[in-house]
Amino acid sequence: MNRYDDIGKLVLRLSVGILLLMHGLHKLMNGIGGISAMVQANGWPFWVAYGVYIGEIIAPVLLIVGLLTRISAVVVVLNMLVAVYLAHSHQLFHLTKTGGWLLELQGLYLFGALAIALLGAGRFSVGGAQGRLN
Repeated sequence: MNRYDDIGKLVLRLSVGILLLMHGLHKLMNGIGGISAMVQANGWPFWVAYGVYIGEIIAPVLLIVGLLTRISAVVVVLNMLVAVYLAHSHQLFHLTKTGGWLLELQGLYLFGALAIALLGAGRFSVGGAQGRLN
């Protein structure tokens, strides 16, 4: 193992966790009415919208501290898949004016979380490298 692997895992966890947490805190302060409307428009029960708090607040905090890291990362992956399905599926194959993928932010959260789920938390975490779920 490279001596920088655990630092890289920490940087990845902090990047995905902190940046996604900002979105969750915004929803906590401003509500999830729009998400609830999208959920119901797709025939799902309204309470499914509250899952955004798990995927964008609880899971990112766990990623940041490195506790239940792999499970939390899978929760973020699922959260992002639902977000893309509900709010962005019509944008999957679109580019921005500057040539970037229109869903690059969602993609970075999704694939960053997938990488964390595969790599685990690393040594610099509450669970340490020994934690089975880290």
